[in-house]
Amino acid sequence: MISGFNSMSEDLVDRLVAHKLFGGAPRDELRWLAEHGVPRRFEAGEIVASTATPIEGMFVVFSGRLSVHVNRGAGPRKVMEWVGGEVTGLLPYSRQKMAPGKLIVEESIDTLFLPREDFPAMTRACYELTAICVHAMIDRARHFTSTDFHDEKMLSLGRLAAGLAHELNNPVAAVTRSAYAFPLYLSEADHAARALGAAGLSEAQLAAVDGFRDATAADRAGSAHSPIEKADREEEIGQWLTGRGLDDAAAEVLADSPIPLASLDQLAAVIDRRALEIAVRYVAADYAARKLTTEMQRAAPRIAELVAAIKRFTYLDQASVPKPVDVHRGLEDTLMMLNAKAKGKSVTLALDVQPGLPQVQAFGGELNQVWMNLVDNALDAAPSGGHVTVSACHDPESITVRVLDDGPGIPEEIRERIFEPFYTTKRVGEGTGLGLDIVNRLVKRHEGEIDVVSKPGRTEFRVTIPLVLESRDTPRDQPLLPEATDR
Repeated sequence: MISGFNSMSEDLVDRLVAHKLFGGAPRDELRWLAEHGVPRRFEAGEIVASTATPIEGMFVVFSGRLSVHVNRGAGPRKVMEWVGGEVTGLLPYSRQKMAPGKLIVEESIDTLFLPREDFPAMTRACYELTAICVHAMIDRARHFTSTDFHDEKMLSLGRLAAGLAHELNNPVAAVTRSAYAFPLYLSEADHAARALGAAGLSEAQLAAVDGFRDATAADRAGSAHSPIEKADREEEIGQWLTGRGLDDAAAEVLADSPIPLASLDQLAAVIDRRALEIAVRYVAADYAARKLTTEMQRAAPRIAELVAAIKRFTYLDQASVPKPVDVHRGLEDTLMMLNAKAKGKSVTLALDVQPGLPQVQAFGGELNQVWMNLVDNALDAAPSGGHVTVSACHDPESITVRVLDDGPGIPEEIRERIFEPFYTTKRVGEGTGLGLDIVNRLVKRHEGEIDVVSKPGRTEFRVTIPLVLESRDTPRDQPLLPEATDR
């Protein structure tokens, strides 16, 4: 029996016996808890703990309901709640020191509060109660971990969508523009061709028109004239046309082509002015239609390439088991998704992969999540005009991926904390403090290692992943339990 129990009413012990979580513990341990605990009542709307404030101790909840709301970058969100028969707050052996969010009372609650200072004595005197608390802590850690991972995936998906939208913008705009304009030029070419056929040209004259058309078609995507060069050519061709009494409407289109004025002179030498105007209209419309076709032919595969990249990146159609993963391709897809961000900051983003990089046994989507978070952080750290380099090499047993940036570096005094949940050096609203925590968990899930070396002007994150997972049949939905802390 545990001594020291005074004349306190047995009612509190009876309530603990009826408690869903603690009721199975020995009655003498419940008496110890009743003797050392302090009854506390909180009304609806009260805040029991606030974000990043010290957690005072454990709350045994008898009745009511309270919940924790965490802001992970998209506004406060309820991630967990407790009702009568459960326990919250700090638990024995937990290394969590600060509240991850606001603990808000939803319905008035009655609790028994045990200060953290009494935890050492509790672990010595109350073996069963302590074991119950440890199991509750593991369950809570598992729940928080799953919500952390989900939230970080949603934030990464948002970054992914933004980068993909930017990369898709140019080819989609090209296809849309070309598809809209193509029927107009096709119709114009058809009308001009009919008029040209009715002009009664000889075989030699028609051959000259065909030669003129073929000359413009030599570069159907355009001849890469600068804006100034194009303006000069448009003016020059327009003057040539008006100088012969012809409509200069075709000058803008022909200015894009590689056709020299000498070809116009050659055509004008073999056909009369009326047929020349029709021929110029026909060739200009034909060239524009061909150019639009080429633009669509080039843009459509780019769209398909980006869609394939996002499908590979997310592994949406893959089974929830580890399988051979092409890390080289995953890194290429990651950089493709973040290319728009790099351009926006004028940061040079480079990839250097050792030839013959082997595949690894892994969860492809999760590895890509690691690469995405590390490269995205490196882009945030790199200065405007800076450099981010991603490299990969291998040895007989593993591959190593390095992400290097030339930003200001990570101060030594915080370097040990960067993998902690919710720790971030970014301004409020710019980071959740979960990115590197998730990276750390995913790397360890793949039986790998991650470390960082940093000084001003050079920060390198290095991830080493074994080629083969020892636990090949580990399901993807196995909880990712943090080793450093619970919530």
